[in-house]
Amino acid sequence: MNMNQLETFITISKTMSFRKAGEILNLTQPAVSAQIKSLEDEYQSVLIDRNQPVTLTDSGRVFLEHAMKIVRTVEELKQRLADLENTPQGHIHLGTTTSIAMQTLPRVLSYFQNQFPLIKITIQSMPSSQIMTSVENGNVDIGIAYLFEKNPYLESSILYYDTFELVVSPDHPLASHEHATIEELRHIPLVMLSQDTAGRRFVDQLFKKLDIVPQTVMELASSEEVKRMVEMNMGAAIISRLSIAKEVRLGTLKMIKVNELEISHPVGVVYKSGRYLSSAMQQFLSDLKGMPQDQFLGSE
Repeated sequence: MNMNQLETFITISKTMSFRKAGEILNLTQPAVSAQIKSLEDEYQSVLIDRNQPVTLTDSGRVFLEHAMKIVRTVEELKQRLADLENTPQGHIHLGTTTSIAMQTLPRVLSYFQNQFPLIKITIQSMPSSQIMTSVENGNVDIGIAYLFEKNPYLESSILYYDTFELVVSPDHPLASHEHATIEELRHIPLVMLSQDTAGRRFVDQLFKKLDIVPQTVMELASSEEVKRMVEMNMGAAIISRLSIAKEVRLGTLKMIKVNELEISHPVGVVYKSGRYLSSAMQQFLSDLKGMPQDQFLGSE
């Protein structure tokens, strides 16, 4: 067994395709097959069911769990040795929401990677509900998410505050109003974020408290999808103020004030308590925590 074989096996587990794994790893399909066959011969166990679609066997699932641990351990060893050179370098896996990845991170990462070109950052977009879990189980190194509750296994630090706002198309009946009451939301069609997002979690809690049953016309996974539907006047929506800054400025969306929505929500960085922090992670966390709030909220 070697690290290349483990990385090939892990890539197949993610893509469920020998061909796609080969494309990602820049290997021919026969080379991918040969590496997996070598692993199976060494451990005298079938790890992958090659019938379509490709799936892991029970043995394969057990093998995957340990393979990922081995790869993480080797990566940490390499990083610890590199850190002895006192030059921030390495690879950071960052998990965050689509909205934060698109609206906030470009400004931050542009500055950071200009200063530290030896640090590579991979961003994984995921629902807020998955970020904390992914940081805790080690699938991502650092998360940036809404800090709704304290997790005893994670360290967190607030970066800035956001609010969720009511937005409509300029052609919507409410577009001529500066304010709306929460009661009016009982009677208008709403385009909602999916239930695993931070915005939807806030809206559901608020509506439940006020005994409001929303007229949901559709549910979408990201703020970007929601904004496009609202621009087409498919309904109103309640989404992150930061995510709508560009559209409000261009006039394709109109923000309507609703008193009950004016609650500030902390957005912060999280990482696992007690884990080894590479020089890359230490530098990235230091830079994030040291940035003023307007660096995150500044206009494009």
